[in-house]
Amino acid sequence: MKFPKLLWKLLKLPARILYKLGLGPLMGRFVLLLTTIGRKTGNRRVTPLQYEEVEGKIYIGSARGAKADWIRNIQANPLVEIQVKRRKSQGQAEIITDPSLIADFLELRLERRPKMVGRIMRAAGLPSNPSRSELETYSADRVMVIIQPIEDNLV
Repeated sequence: MKFPKLLWKLLKLPARILYKLGLGPLMGRFVLLLTTIGRKTGNRRVTPLQYEEVEGKIYIGSARGAKADWIRNIQANPLVEIQVKRRKSQGQAEIITDPSLIADFLELRLERRPKMVGRIMRAAGLPSNPSRSELETYSADRVMVIIQPIEDNLV
């Protein structure tokens, strides 16, 4: 199912509002705010996204693949800002396209959040607990980002 760009923006609105109201800690277990620099305008762009933290790094999958504006902004400028709950920091973002690494990330997400990610898998036409080969096939046209926070550089 292909969502129009306006629908994607509307889906992100509640998380942005909650963070603005200082209620980020309510959503911060699942959703962070990613700030990128617009590749055309140079303006700051804030996008709420689901994430996982692994060994101090932030992992984010792109539901829209490489076409997502925030991915294209990272391609142009990989220096980003993240806000998790009340903590803000800068980071260096790396775009990952390797289906095996993306499948690893999806397995971790399924382990940590089986109900939520299982629903996402079913919406994509997969079983709620897909096999490794199904995850790798699904990951073939997906991208993810790994953000390495920059130490001693809190915003």
